Amino acid sequence: MTARLDIIALPGIPEICPGDDLAAELRSSAERMGGLVDGDILVVAQKIVSKAEDRFVDLRDVEPDARAIRIARQCDKDPRQVSVILSETAEVLRHRPGVLIVRHRLGHVLANAGIDASNVPQDGRSERVLLLPVDPDGSADRLRAAMPCKIGVIINDSPGRAWRVGSVGIAIGVSGVKAMMDLRGNRDRDGREMQASDLGVADELAAAASIVMGQAAEGVPAVIIRGAAAFLGNGRASDLVRLPEMDLFR
Repeated sequence: MTARLDIIALPGIPEICPGDDLAAELRSSAERMGGLVDGDILVVAQKIVSKAEDRFVDLRDVEPDARAIRIARQCDKDPRQVSVILSETAEVLRHRPGVLIVRHRLGHVLANAGIDASNVPQDGRSERVLLLPVDPDGSADRLRAAMPCKIGVIINDSPGRAWRVGSVGIAIGVSGVKAMMDLRGNRDRDGREMQASDLGVADELAAAASIVMGQAAEGVPAVIIRGAAAFLGNGRASDLVRLPEMDLFR
C-alpha cells in the first residue's frame, strides 16, 4: 500500500476533436507540470478519449425502430436517443419514466449506456451525443505506449450506483495497473485469515482522481496520480465487471 498520494491536475488541455493526437496533448500538458516519471498513473476522462476516437452520433441521422419507440414511450425519452442506447446495450435491466438502466456491451451497468450530451460541442443544428470508447482497455494501452516512461493509465467515468446516491469515478479502461488485488489468504490485525477480500484498486484510484477532475465545467480531463507505483502491474477494467451469473441483485 502507500502512505501518501499526490493528485496533480494537468492544465491547458484544449477541446479534443476527432482525430486529435490525445497522447501528444497529454504529454505536453504533463511537461508543463514537470513531466511524467516512472511509477505515475495517468487518469484520463472517458469523454476526451471518446471525442478523439470520434464516438459521436448525431440524433438527426438516427431512425428508431419499433422496439426503441416502444421503450421510449415507457421511459419518456427521445426514441432516437433510445435507439442509440440500445445499440450499445447487451441487456435492458430497468426502465421507468425518465430512467433507462442497461448492461452495456462492456458489462457495466449504466444509465443510458453511458451516453449523454453534456460537454459535447454542437455544430449548427446538430444534436450530437457521445458514446463510450469501443475498447477502453485498448484505448488505455495505446495512451500508455505513447508515454515516455513506465506508467499506468486509467480511463475513468462517473456513473450512478445501485443502492447509493451520487456518482463516483470508476475505471472503464485500464493499462499497466492492477485493477484488482486479491487479499484472500492475508491475515488481519487479529491474525484471522481473510476469506473474501478483493480490492478494486483501479476504481479507488479513478474515484480519487475524480475529486480533482470534477464533473461539470472544471476543464480538468486528466490528472497524474503520484505515489501509487505499488499498484502498477497487469490488469484490465474488464477484471472489475461482475459476471451476470454472479450478480445476486438483478
